[in-house]
Amino acid sequence: MELYECSICGYVYDPAKGDPDNGIEPGTSFADLPDDWLCPICQEGKEVFEMI
Repeated sequence: MELYECSICGYVYDPAKGDPDNGIEPGTSFADLPDDWLCPICQEGKEVFEMI
């Protein structure tokens, strides 16, 4: 699974870890995140993330 980095704050979304603090289970791919999911650090949307 690919890692995605927020171009604003540098947060890295790791699908293996998910985002459990915001209800995203481990194993959830970036593509399967809800459209309204926000970066847990800077609150920007998925559109500012880039695959790394």
